[in-house]
Amino acid sequence: MMVKNEANRYLRVVLNRVKSFIDYAVILDDNSTDDTIEVCKEILAGVPLTILDNKENTNNEVVLRKKLWNTAVSIGDWILILDADELFEPKIENEISKLINQTYCDVWAFRLYDMWDEKHYREDKYWSAHLIYRPFLVRYQPNFEYKWRDTPVHCGRFPENITLLPTYASDIRVKHLGYMKKEDRIKKYLWYMEKDPEGKYGIMAQYQSILDENPNLKLWKE
Repeated sequence: MMVKNEANRYLRVVLNRVKSFIDYAVILDDNSTDDTIEVCKEILAGVPLTILDNKENTNNEVVLRKKLWNTAVSIGDWILILDADELFEPKIENEISKLINQTYCDVWAFRLYDMWDEKHYREDKYWSAHLIYRPFLVRYQPNFEYKWRDTPVHCGRFPENITLLPTYASDIRVKHLGYMKKEDRIKKYLWYMEKDPEGKYGIMAQYQSILDENPNLKLWKE
């Protein structure tokens, strides 16, 4: 997990969910000014933990993602990469061993739902992440040539060619909590305007749509 100033957002609930089914945690903290590192240590007490404390302001996401990846693969074989605002459904706890204890699959992909409040996710032209499956859980293959998308934003959490490995889809869903509050949406919009002001790496219309007053929402069903 890569984190920055997450102590007062969703970090606690996310870590409390994953700590029951991971064997080791690697956290890269990107120069947080709050208690993010302390929260990680508190929640993950009893779980083997490596914290990479980046004290420099790094404006290139792919540099951090590579550092996190290289550290993780030096420790474990199956690598689960989550952001600090992504929450797996509880049933992952009972099914994770089935996903990793097999020989036919090296990449598990899941659907990610952009929650716009606690009970609804967004679905429209620019917000349809849940209609596709994306990799979250990968078995490291040391002889595979991993290639990254070398962009300062939207580089991806994994190397971009990861799905050339045997890939399967899981029906377990992931909630993306980062847009649930209006203040979070405004902050994210401003972040994109700072990091990608011309829409070179993303879609400017999607950035603008973050501030839509009446987005199309659908009810989340457990």
